[in-house]
Amino acid sequence: MADWIALDRLLITAQPGRDIGVCDGIAVDHVDFRLRVLAWRDAFSTAEGRDWALYFDDTVAFAAALFGAWHAGKRVFLAADNLPATLLALQPQVSGFAGDLSADYQPLQAADAADDAALLPLDERGCELCVFTSGSTGQPSAISKRLDQLAREVDALQAAFGAQLDGAQVHGTVSHQHIYGLLFRVLWPLAAGRAIQPRRFFHEDLVGALAGTDTVLVATPAHLKRLPEQLDWASLHGRLRAVFSSGGPLPEDAARQVRQWLGVAPTEVYGSSETGGIAWRRWDSDAPPWRPLPGVQWRIEEDCLAVASPHLETSDWWRTQDRVEALADGRFRLLGRADRIVKIEERRVSLDALERALREDPEVEDVRVLVLQGQREQLAAVVVPADPALALARAGDSARRALGQRLGTRLAQGHDAVTRPRRWRLVESLPINAQGKVTQAALVALFQPLMPVPVWDCREEAEATLRMTLDPALRAFQGHFPQAAILPGVAQLDWAVRFGRQAFVLPTGFQRMDAVKFQRVARPGDELTLQLQWDAERGVLTFRYTSVHGVHASGRVVFADAH
Repeated sequence: MADWIALDRLLITAQPGRDIGVCDGIAVDHVDFRLRVLAWRDAFSTAEGRDWALYFDDTVAFAAALFGAWHAGKRVFLAADNLPATLLALQPQVSGFAGDLSADYQPLQAADAADDAALLPLDERGCELCVFTSGSTGQPSAISKRLDQLAREVDALQAAFGAQLDGAQVHGTVSHQHIYGLLFRVLWPLAAGRAIQPRRFFHEDLVGALAGTDTVLVATPAHLKRLPEQLDWASLHGRLRAVFSSGGPLPEDAARQVRQWLGVAPTEVYGSSETGGIAWRRWDSDAPPWRPLPGVQWRIEEDCLAVASPHLETSDWWRTQDRVEALADGRFRLLGRADRIVKIEERRVSLDALERALREDPEVEDVRVLVLQGQREQLAAVVVPADPALALARAGDSARRALGQRLGTRLAQGHDAVTRPRRWRLVESLPINAQGKVTQAALVALFQPLMPVPVWDCREEAEATLRMTLDPALRAFQGHFPQAAILPGVAQLDWAVRFGRQAFVLPTGFQRMDAVKFQRVARPGDELTLQLQWDAERGVLTFRYTSVHGVHASGRVVFADAH
């Protein structure tokens, strides 16, 4: 059993023999980890600016850079991923980047191998971290956390679950770049002396990594409800100490399956990036109630759960949007989101109740109900059918239509036409983001047209002309320019190629774009004319967008395998 070390004092003195984990296939102990942190501290100490963004694929490498930045007095921003759009949005907020990033971002490198040196305790209130959460909208929102908040939450996790986990390795499917993975796969294991193992993406890799030693699995509902039956889960029985799930509700069927196949009842942790951990429950039985984490106080305000805890930024009470029922033994049950009670044509509708009714149908694997905004608000449902073939069938397939009609008939027993979904989408799986969450933005996108409806004026062997009216509901208008609805240039390029493929036989291999110019913005309601010319010999598609306002965009797309 490793001694507990508070996070602010984690690196004061070297601890020979204390296991940290595996970094890029190499075992790292506390002595080596401390030297890595010193190397990063030296690098950050000479770097200008206070705010730095980190993105690392490897968890132990990330942890070393994180503590190095804190010891250098930096505030750390966690990039959710290293995609260009994410980094571009971060750039104005930070002085620089460190980690596994393109050379275009000039990522900071750790200093040369450091000699052992003194490190002072960290200032818990001075060390800051900025994480991003998508919440329910899908738009990233920045949340600041101090080390004292994170440390108290780690203390609470250890008090609630630590006794059962001594000596276990920590495996996970969640990213350390988000708050759940940061706490469960980085900070808590470091303080407790549990070895941190690389993140596993695939179930097959996970089974092999977990077998043969005492382990802890940190996962999300999205991962746990898709366990393949054919894998040797029985090999984990007796060695898997705990399975943690957070980031969204764990379905009862998935919890029961984990308990049966993995040989351990999953522990579900409830909270948010804003509140930190609030409560937990272990699925030893069906639908267990929630109990607060150590140090968390709770009460009911206007039917909703309110909490106060050291995990919050201040000592004020934070009221959630989760409706709650108090139980006599100090535990509680969650009754669904208050913000999921909506009004449709002046009638109150519970989206949670609609989803429960649909999930009771044996033809439904999963479902989300949402409100689509427009001239009239209307309800819509995104359904994962129990028969995967229905999700793969073409949009006009009669079997798909029949399922929607049957589900509508089922709801008609308790809901009139206004208060049940008018529009349906069948999908193989619900769209999730990097945090394993289903966002409102991703669901709404399923109901937005990807392309405008073309009116072809000319379709010949080497040239074509079409007209299109820009519907405000087009997916391309959503979220690119929050201040105004403007058609992005990337959409215009995409449409030129897509319509080009409808008009001509284009090669599959893209090579480059030439002479692309965006001269005038296009807005909802504009009628654009797209002129296309195809030079088969040279493999060049020329495009030009015009309207009554003039030329909007033009350019050439060159294909690689023209001959």
